[in-house]
Parts: sequence; structure tokens; C-alpha cells
Amino acid sequence: MRLLKDLLYKAGATEIHGSTNLAVMSITADSREAQKNGLFVAVRGTRSDGHTYIDQVIESGVIAVVCEVLPSELKEKVTYVLVKDPSFALAIIASNFFDNPSEKLKVIGVTGTNGKTTTTTLLHDLYAALGYPCGLLSTVVNRISTEIIPSTHTTPDAVQLQALLDKMVKAGCSHVFMEVSSHAVVQNRIAGVTFSGGIFTNITHDHLDYHQTFENYLEAKHSFFTSLSSDAFALINRDDENGDRMAESIRPEITTYGLSQASDFHCKILEKQLGGMMLRIDEQDVWTHLIGTFNAYNLLAVYGTAILLGEDKIRVLTALSNLRSVEGRFQYVKSDEGVTAIVDYAHTPDALINVLNTIRDIRTGNEQVITLVGCGGDRDKAKRPEMARIAASMSDKVILTSDNPRSEDPVQIIQEMRAGVDPADSRKVLCITDRREAIRTASMMGKSGDIILVAGKGHEKYQEIKGVKHPFDDMAELTEIFNQNGN
Repeated sequence: MRLLKDLLYKAGATEIHGSTNLAVMSITADSREAQKNGLFVAVRGTRSDGHTYIDQVIESGVIAVVCEVLPSELKEKVTYVLVKDPSFALAIIASNFFDNPSEKLKVIGVTGTNGKTTTTTLLHDLYAALGYPCGLLSTVVNRISTEIIPSTHTTPDAVQLQALLDKMVKAGCSHVFMEVSSHAVVQNRIAGVTFSGGIFTNITHDHLDYHQTFENYLEAKHSFFTSLSSDAFALINRDDENGDRMAESIRPEITTYGLSQASDFHCKILEKQLGGMMLRIDEQDVWTHLIGTFNAYNLLAVYGTAILLGEDKIRVLTALSNLRSVEGRFQYVKSDEGVTAIVDYAHTPDALINVLNTIRDIRTGNEQVITLVGCGGDRDKAKRPEMARIAASMSDKVILTSDNPRSEDPVQIIQEMRAGVDPADSRKVLCITDRREAIRTASMMGKSGDIILVAGKGHEKYQEIKGVKHPFDDMAELTEIFNQNGN
């Protein structure tokens, strides 16, 4: 319970109609969750406008409404608060409601197109190994110390986010590592969070269905860094061509990391194998169980963050050498016949290139690379032909299949992908709509030494078709097929 006048601190109220000396028991921007003696924030979304539900939530017992436009009729015993930006107000109100939990934690935000999940998860695992109770907010899962909470979004909504941070404070967490999506920045979900640092991994073509232009997408990422205070740190990937853009006009001191450009934290790959790689980080050799140049960047970002947070170099490198790969990120299984299958979340052109380059680097002979890939429905259509083109040009055989078609026709999605294949590579490509059948076919095509890449879904345990989520797990499918073939 909080008094309304306290909740409105720094929320940007321009007009108030009614008393602010009210005890508010809950807050929400979802009319279905409105409660008696609660506060409702009317946010304009992409699919609905919270203003249309104001009368409905008042009937549910709401005593305060925060909105951009006042209703034509103001109800008695209800306080109306006018603000310019309800989504921003919601984030600040949520933080105030939970007594500003991020101010009691060291919250590190990770943003970029690829590498967010791996970097945040590795940071969480590193700090847990160093003895810290810590929290994780990621695409795959949320963690509060040892408690696991399912994740529904890359970055939770403002109320859920503050509630989770509050639980982390109460659980005794000292550090929190969280993914910061471009959607979350634009929608002000993180506006109420005090960050101790921010990490930029990279930026490539993605989410243009939402942002419309690459410039808008770039600015969404950049605005996360402009929101950081001068007390925070900004750790920027110097090798990414947009790293300098992220560093423009920001208040924190800028620290860089990279493999090729001169940077504050530098890494060199000395050896690559399927089971791991040898890295030289700040003149110290360290073996890691992770593989791939992209993971060298992730590990270097983790190392740099730990050093910026004051940890001992040798302790960090020792713990780093024991870290394991994140579920659905270059996760592999081998059959009795010697076929290696790799499951990876690669769902953008750049991520697919990174994974296929990593596979190329660990090939030892004439192994075939068989790539299975699809593209999600109701998402950025521009990348569909590019994903298929990359797969066909960098693989020996390709199967185009369904990812999460959502409301779209999966056959149409596959046709749009196939249109991007170079005619010279056309003979390599099969189209199999059923993902289970596609995985089975790829497994049958593989011979001893061959490498099968199943890309796009990674850690996901479902396939969404026509609005229904059906249980589906790429790794489980592969494991079952390999076990059947081995019997």
C-alpha cells in the first residue's frame, strides 16, 4: 500500500482532479487486472487504448486513474491524474510503489541485437560462482537467487519488472543482470530503473516490423545509453560499426571491448574446438567451454563488466573458465553414428552468419553442413529471403521449414524465404513445412562427421501456429531421433 501522492513523485503529472491522499493497494495498465482501491494507468498500445477501459476499471473499484486525455465525465470519489506520457508515468509509479528497488541493487542492462541472453546469463552464472546472490532477467528465464521464474518477454512490463526487482531485494540479491530490448526502451518499461551499467553487444537487421526503419531501431538502443547516469558505466563493443553511435552524447564514462580494434578490454582467440576454445584476455590465457567468435565477444563483455564492478582479475578468469553455454545457444548433441546436431537461437541474418562461420571454423575435413531454418510469422518480413540466402550459400544442404508461423500461412513464409536463394544454390534447398518432419529428414541425410544446424528457435519449448502454442523442443526432437536410430 502506498499513498497516491507518493506514487506520483516524478511521474510527470500536469493536472490532478481529486484527492492524492488515497491509499493505493495495486497498480496496473491491464484493465483485466484492475482491483478495488487500485490505480489504473491508461496506456495507448499498438492494439488497444487503455482510455477506452476507464469506465470499466472504475466499476471494478479503481480509485485513481492516470491518463493522457481526461474522460468527458469525471466520477465522484475517483482521482484523475493527467500526464503527457502514460507509459513513462506507469514505470515511475511502479518503481515508487515498490519503493524504488533498483536503487538498492547493482542493475546491469545488456542491449544489442545478438548476445543479450548469453551475456546476461553468463554474468549471472559468473557472479553466482563468485558467491553473490543475484538476479537474472532474460528471454529464456528469470532467476531470483536460486528461484526460477518463467519468462514471457525479453524485458518484462514496467509493473512486472519492478515487482521482480522488489523480490530480488527481499531475497538479498546484490546484483541483477537484465536484457534490455529495443521494445522495452521505446515503451518506457525501464524508465523507473536505476542502472549501474549498460553493455552494448552489437546491432544488425531485426525488429523492423516494429521500428519501421533501421535508424529508429538504432536510436532505441542509443536512448538506453543516454538514459544512464554519470555514475554508471557504458561498456561498448568497439568492433561493431555502430559502437561509436552508442557512445554519442552519453553521461557515463565509456569503456570499450573488442577482438580486432584497439580497446580497453581485448581478447584473442588462440584455438577453437567443438568442445571449447582457448582465449587470451588481457594477456592471460584461459580455456572456456563456449565456442565461436560471437561467444568470445560475450565472454569478453562479461569479463569487462566484472572488472568494472571491482572484481579480482584472476578470480574472474578462473570462474570464466568453468562457465557453460546457455540453453539453445550453440547447444549440441552427437548421434552414435557420429553426426553432430547443433541447436541455436539464430533468428537474424547476422546471428545465422556467426553460427555458420563458427561451424566452418571447427570443421576438420569434408563434413557436410546441413542447415534447417525458418522465419517467424507476424515479424520482420524483410529478413526472410536474406536468411535463406545465407543458409544456402554457407551450407551443403538446406531445409526451409516453419519456425513460429503465428497467424501467417507457413507455406507462404517459406516461399518468401526461398525467393532469396541464389539460383546457383537452388539445388541444395528442400522445403518441408512440418518442422518435426524437417528435423527427421535432416537427421536421415546426415552421415558420420556431418554437422546439422537447427536454427531459429533455440531454447523455445513451443511452436506457435494460428495463435496456439504447441509443445515443441528442437533439442528434444533431435535427441529422440538419435536415440531411435541408435537402437
